[in-house]
Amino acid sequence: MQSPRLAPAHGQAWGHFVETDDIDAHAASQPDWVLRYEQLSAGSFHGAVRHLQLPGLRLVHESASQAMRQRGQLGQGRYGFAMALDLPEAAFFNGQRLDADAVMAGRADDLDLCSPALFSMIGVVVNADLLNPLWERIYQTPLAPWLDKQTVLPVPADTARTLKALHLGALATLGTPMAPSAALTQLRDAVLMEWIEALPAEVNTTDLKTSAARKRVVDRACDLMLSQTDEPLSILQLCSRIGASRRKLNYCFQDVLGITPVKYLRAVRLNGVRRELKAVQDMRTGVQDVAARWGFWHLGQFSLDYKRQFGELPSATLRTARGG
Repeated sequence: MQSPRLAPAHGQAWGHFVETDDIDAHAASQPDWVLRYEQLSAGSFHGAVRHLQLPGLRLVHESASQAMRQRGQLGQGRYGFAMALDLPEAAFFNGQRLDADAVMAGRADDLDLCSPALFSMIGVVVNADLLNPLWERIYQTPLAPWLDKQTVLPVPADTARTLKALHLGALATLGTPMAPSAALTQLRDAVLMEWIEALPAEVNTTDLKTSAARKRVVDRACDLMLSQTDEPLSILQLCSRIGASRRKLNYCFQDVLGITPVKYLRAVRLNGVRRELKAVQDMRTGVQDVAARWGFWHLGQFSLDYKRQFGELPSATLRTARGG
């Protein structure tokens, strides 16, 4: 379900709301961003996303029923600030653990977030030409260098509550098509200032080198995992290629993604099958053909695993793709 865009304010304001039962549709429903989501937990997917675009700033409220990894780009020359609303388990942002009442902050051109099932969050994505002068007015200094990284920052609980209430209230208030341009600008600036002022006065980035090193191990392993999908590497082969012990590889995956490499590889391969089944055009292509391309050779076990992961049999996905 998608709402119509708002009447433009200075030609730059619009909003929409989308609910979907498909994780790829959920990722694609976020205009002008390039995102790819992988479903990591088992069960049917349901997600919702609300965006409100104002001049230089986008407000976001997103929720999903299943654990997922989301990666992509939100645009060059932009910065993002986000916070969990519902966090039943830990999330991981760019290789760092995200706890309740913490802000994810940094440049928006390389998103990597692993979130648990029943997760929801709010956030803003702001153009540098809007953020820079406001930052200088508040702090009398240029934009902090740590913002060119991506980091998790603790926020006091009362500050987090105020920020969440203001952000959600702004989305509700600005959701009316009749809001005048002056009101849009004033509320936009108030929301952005609240996000900036919620950040700690001093930020220590010394731990980022360690988390970045672990993330490089994970990213290298993920690239190798997907380099030959029809004959997936064993964990021992993966460790040999990377030059890491099995214990270190497991530790890095748990620390960066919150999941073991075995479970992650299985989930990504199942997502790959589902994505390909949804795109099948050739009537001669069957489930077994697609499953084999992703290294699943035992069709019975594969079908059980697929249904457990997505809540339907692969044959049902294929029938839907063919309009059956």
